[in-house]
Amino acid sequence: MTLLSPWPSRCSMLLLAFLSTLSWSTAFAAPVQGTIEEVSTEEKTITVKLNGKNEESKTFNLAPKAVITINGKKGELSDIEEGQTVTVVVNSADLATKLTVKTPKNLPAKKTVSRPLMEDKNTTDETSESGFWPQHRGPNRDNISNETGLIESWPDAGPKLAWQQNGLGEGYSSVSIARGKLYTLGNQGDNEMLLAMDAASGRSLWATKTGGRAYREGNGNGPRGTPTIDDDRVYALGANGDLICVGADKGEVVWQKNILNEYGGNNITWGISESVLIDGQNLICSPGGKRATMAAIDKITGRGVWTCVVQETPEAAYSSPIIVDYQDDRMYVNFVHTAVVAVRAKDGKVLWGHPQSANGTANCSTPVYSDGQVFTASGYGAGGALFKLTKGGKAKLEYPTKEMANHHGGMVLVDGYLYGFDEQILKCLELKTGKVQWKDRSVGKGSIAFADGHLYLRSENGPVALCVASNKRYEEKGRFNPTGRSDKPAWSHPVVCGGRLFLRDMDSIAVYEIKN
Repeated sequence: MTLLSPWPSRCSMLLLAFLSTLSWSTAFAAPVQGTIEEVSTEEKTITVKLNGKNEESKTFNLAPKAVITINGKKGELSDIEEGQTVTVVVNSADLATKLTVKTPKNLPAKKTVSRPLMEDKNTTDETSESGFWPQHRGPNRDNISNETGLIESWPDAGPKLAWQQNGLGEGYSSVSIARGKLYTLGNQGDNEMLLAMDAASGRSLWATKTGGRAYREGNGNGPRGTPTIDDDRVYALGANGDLICVGADKGEVVWQKNILNEYGGNNITWGISESVLIDGQNLICSPGGKRATMAAIDKITGRGVWTCVVQETPEAAYSSPIIVDYQDDRMYVNFVHTAVVAVRAKDGKVLWGHPQSANGTANCSTPVYSDGQVFTASGYGAGGALFKLTKGGKAKLEYPTKEMANHHGGMVLVDGYLYGFDEQILKCLELKTGKVQWKDRSVGKGSIAFADGHLYLRSENGPVALCVASNKRYEEKGRFNPTGRSDKPAWSHPVVCGGRLFLRDMDSIAVYEIKN
């Protein structure tokens, strides 16, 4: 099957009057290229040997909200190392607003470590027991935790229970964590609520109405998406399309709207399930309406920035978007009801789309990106597909596969190997070829996360297993049945953060100690 031609975008962009005054704006940008000579995290500077005959060096001061991308993933100044190549975009004040860093083949890649988005004069997320997991699937939306020193095998009874909290309200939302606080969503009475808890103890801190009514559906009540934390604000999208921005500390409402009403969309069969994405100044969501398949909203004001309408105006899917940086193109990749699509970040133009890995019922799994390749998959017999990005923001289909019909549990990519549930079977695939390395049926269908050399496997029937992340064979290192199981499938993704394993199960959260 050949790639679809780029769809007519019919996209529009609303430029805010104050846009040019923001510190992160690159309206005056002049790109400079070279090699990193020195990095100072204290002074927030980088020294670059500039490309050219003279090989001059220049030191750049970073703008307060400079965007740093390292080998296609969001990074921090402390993650940059000498010898890497860099493209620096500066503004009119000669401050670096964007760094695009790449590791040459002859220079070993430095392991990326997540850093806090927010600072606290008393404690930071780097040292806090509660850790840092600011959104759906973690800091980089890949379900990979940077935790180390974790228990390598579990006793028969499982890890020690740190705390359990009931009464959250029904919901399939997972958890996000920053600055000692945990955020999630749940039904309470007739209302849909955004909830904050103390991450160390489970103590309730506040609860704020999203503005929507409680979502009820025969397969399981409650909201589906996971809150997104950005600086001192939290963003959440409810199952009826209610989008809210609140203060992270006390939960006060900053702004709210219903994206289905605003963009002419209808709710989908099992409820809006997207976890919104924050990228720079913008919030990205996928209403699937007549006026917006995907939309960018100013995260501060809640006003629209741009909208994008895909050919045939497909409804929303059940997945969440990721950021993909390839060469000079920055794009958002996500499923819609009929295909996977890629939309240009700066203005919402559709760059490419393909139906290969989509089904006509429910596309749920978040795309996976690495080194110019995007892998997407869905259930209901569709399977997966690997797309290779090409010049000009386009893509070509590398291969389709029926060996990874990943329904809703997500996938993780570790050292070139893709791990995920092909319906009821856990599989390991070589990403570049799609070749199956091994398969195992013992866990059954479920969700997956990676931390410290191991896969954390949560069966939708309840049990949680630990296995070595190896492309050679399935090697289990423990299994247990979490406390407080509901009578619904365990579909909320596991979170490994701050030396603990967080398991949401409808009305309850159970947290386990997994640090040595």
